[in-house]
Amino acid sequence: MTYQWLLFDADNTLFDYDKAEASALTNSFADFRLDFDETHAAQYRVINAQIWHEYEQGHISQQALRTERFRRLFAAVGLTADSAAFSERYLEHLGRGVFLIDGAETLLQQLYGRFHIAIITNGIAAVQRSRMAHSPLHAFVEAFVISEEVGVAKPDPAIFDVAFAQMGQPTKAEVLIIGDSLSSDMQGGLNYGIDTCWYNPQRQPGRLPVTYEIHQLADLPHILNGSAA
Repeated sequence: MTYQWLLFDADNTLFDYDKAEASALTNSFADFRLDFDETHAAQYRVINAQIWHEYEQGHISQQALRTERFRRLFAAVGLTADSAAFSERYLEHLGRGVFLIDGAETLLQQLYGRFHIAIITNGIAAVQRSRMAHSPLHAFVEAFVISEEVGVAKPDPAIFDVAFAQMGQPTKAEVLIIGDSLSSDMQGGLNYGIDTCWYNPQRQPGRLPVTYEIHQLADLPHILNGSAA
């Protein structure tokens, strides 16, 4: 293997976004004294996935995304609340939600020193930086690229230009991107011409010609050691 840099996604690759989201929703509804049940959470997940897809496609700004997803949620479930104020409180709770994917810390400990480690994320900057600062992963990460801060999101090649600049301009053959999203991580890697590793714990069917596929983070070292391909 010639990889020198491992370029990780953040949410649902290293950080357990689903746990953080559930905690932030529960706490935010409680803060606003709104009734909350699992149907609200399920509805939010659908709306949130759709609006992040719109963001990836450039159809909505990240600033607008923050409040629009809650405006849509409250309209869908028949609740009345200030979506902007709710969004601010939700993001505060989300930034405190330092939940890691099983094996994430162990993985980075194993890889640190053998590979350079970077993160490239479409997440909201304040949330991502808060979680990183309060997680044990920050000690292993040499470059941290956030779409909100650079003005462009995966899968756009421009965000990879920023990442490569922070990484000291390695050759593309020296970089492997690891992420759970086909539409942003894997498509972004393909667009940029770097090798891709799809983290697919649910074993969903794929439609892209990724370089590797893993079902748990512990599988990655086997690939990097050349014992799997």
